[in-house]
Amino acid sequence: MAEIDACALDDIEEEDLIAIEHGGKLYAVYRMEGEEVFCTDGLCTHEQVDLSDGLVMDYIIECPRHNGRFDIRTGEAKGAPVCVNLATYPARVEGGRVMVELP
Repeated sequence: MAEIDACALDDIEEEDLIAIEHGGKLYAVYRMEGEEVFCTDGLCTHEQVDLSDGLVMDYIIECPRHNGRFDIRTGEAKGAPVCVNLATYPARVEGGRVMVELP
């Protein structure tokens, strides 16, 4: 695992997310209230849809295609049709930048 500078905190609206790419893989970086940030794989485990167009509310990301839901804190699949959890990665804010530990 290597820590990368994913983006500026201000690049992400509160209760929203952005997609980033690292090592040829897509990740989702989320911002909740203030400086609370999270990171998961960027593609839904159901049909590999980009989650960055999804809706974030109360720590849940809803996939834009079939409305499968995941808890962004744990990656846990929370609603059909998804049944495979998302991988999560440590994220933190330092000096206004979002730092994420990625493989």
